[in-house]
Amino acid sequence: MQPIKVLVIDDSALIRRLMTEIINAQPDMKVVATAADPYAARELIKTHNPDVLTLDVEMPKMDGLDFLEKLMRLRPMPVVMVSTLTERGSDVTMRALELGAVDFIAKPKLEIAKGMTEAAEALVERIRTAAKARIRTSASPAASTSPPAAVRNRRVSTEKLIIVGASTGGTEALREFLTQLPPDSPAVLITQHMPAGFTAAFARRLNGLCRITVKEAEHNERILPGHAYIAPGSHHLLVRRSGANYVTALSDAPPVNRHKPSVEMLFRSAAQEVGPNAVGIIMTGMGKDGAQAMLEMKEAGAYNIAQDEATCVVYGMPREAVALGAVHEVVPLHQIAERVFAHLGASSKQGIRV
Repeated sequence: MQPIKVLVIDDSALIRRLMTEIINAQPDMKVVATAADPYAARELIKTHNPDVLTLDVEMPKMDGLDFLEKLMRLRPMPVVMVSTLTERGSDVTMRALELGAVDFIAKPKLEIAKGMTEAAEALVERIRTAAKARIRTSASPAASTSPPAAVRNRRVSTEKLIIVGASTGGTEALREFLTQLPPDSPAVLITQHMPAGFTAAFARRLNGLCRITVKEAEHNERILPGHAYIAPGSHHLLVRRSGANYVTALSDAPPVNRHKPSVEMLFRSAAQEVGPNAVGIIMTGMGKDGAQAMLEMKEAGAYNIAQDEATCVVYGMPREAVALGAVHEVVPLHQIAERVFAHLGASSKQGIRV
């Protein structure tokens, strides 16, 4: 098997050296070239035809976003963004994912050598995932302001909860799903694999696009209809009962399936606390996080939907859930909201108590 060919683009000579050492230490990948700016990178892409690019966000001569936009239009290929842990860095990273970057790695601002060494496992994992990703040429069009008929013509109890897990490619998948939801939608709880420092920017961006309120989840807040709660990058998100209400809970427990936040933790809490009042959704992502707990949700009476392979950036997590028999429907991304509300509407008409 040929190793994954990687082109590293970063204006920092130290970062280029550290990333080259980390990547070349892996048996299945190799840095074929490095570039200090996008202009140098253009020629190296033609010469080496890399499988994956790592791209810094802020660089001289041409901003990383400008280069990414041109690249995805003219020669789409898997890109992993390298972003600093700053508010501007997180906002810019969200835009990079919209433009078609597969994933990102957080670059430390202090103690760079130590920080990059600690991030080595995450870096090589993202490169492997990117090499397998289905690349889109541009951001998908924004959802219509008019939701599908099954979403408009519904009779749904607000006690229902929509429980969502996603990973690689999930930021854009979640945008497409959430922008279709009406203001009085049942509450949505989301675990998206994302490090601390980036989930707040992600929530802000979605809140500006959606008709529901989207926020980073806090501990012990009442879960309300018309709201989506995103797990913060530093904690697992759980759902709990408090009398007649559902409330959020944040857990600082160790990673599960190597992830924190973990989809498994959210789905398991939904199985235990929400049962038949839950609709589970598993979206694009590498690995198996959430699959076993989604089966537990199904056994507890939840109705589960998986994103189909054709619309996933990486068909890993949904594939695992389907293989376990944890899913009732497998549908394209653009139909998930419609199928959720078709199910909820049917449940209401059948007189199912919620």
